[in-house]
Amino acid sequence: MSLGYLKMAGSATIRKRALHNGDVGAVLDLETRAKKEDHQALRLWLRLLSCTVRIENQIRLRLRREFNTTLPRFDLMAQLERCSGGLRMSELSQRLMVSGGNVTGITDQLEREGLVLRTRQPGDRRAYTVKLTETGVRRFREMAARHEQWMIELLGGLSNNEKEIMIKELGKLKAHINSESPVLVRGRF
Repeated sequence: MSLGYLKMAGSATIRKRALHNGDVGAVLDLETRAKKEDHQALRLWLRLLSCTVRIENQIRLRLRREFNTTLPRFDLMAQLERCSGGLRMSELSQRLMVSGGNVTGITDQLEREGLVLRTRQPGDRRAYTVKLTETGVRRFREMAARHEQWMIELLGGLSNNEKEIMIKELGKLKAHINSESPVLVRGRF
C-alpha cells in the first residue's frame, strides 16, 4: 500500500483493504506507513488519526464491556442529556451527523429498553421528539462518569500543562481548517 493511497483513503477503507490483503501493520497503526521524508503535515495528520482511532477503539470496547452499549448509542444519549426538553429526530440526525435512518434505529433500541421516550410533535404527524426517561438519565450519567474516568486514564501520559498546550494548538488548527474549508452540510458543499 503506497503512501499516496493513504492520502486519499479514509481509515475504515484502509483497515478493510489491509485485512483483505493480510497487511496487519495498517490495522494496528496507520501511522507506521509514514516515512521520515514524508511531508510533516502528512505525518502529523497520521499521528492525530492514529491517536483518535486508538482512543475511540478503547472507548467502544469499554462501553461494550461495562455497559453493553455502543458508542453511537452513548453519543445519542449525550445529545439528549444536554437538552432536557428533548430533540426532534431531525435535530438528532444533524447533531450526530448521521442519517435519519441511523437515528431511528438507535432510538428504537433505546426506546425498547426504556431509556428514551419518543412523542409525536403537535401539528406534525411525521415529526417526533425524543427525550431521555428518568432511567435513561441515570444510565447515561453513570456511563458519562466512567467515560470521563477513561479519558483521564487514556490521556494520563500528558501533564496538565501539555494538555492545555495541545488544546490551544489544536484549537488554532481547527479555526484554520474552518476558515479555509467550505462547511459540509448534509453531504453538500
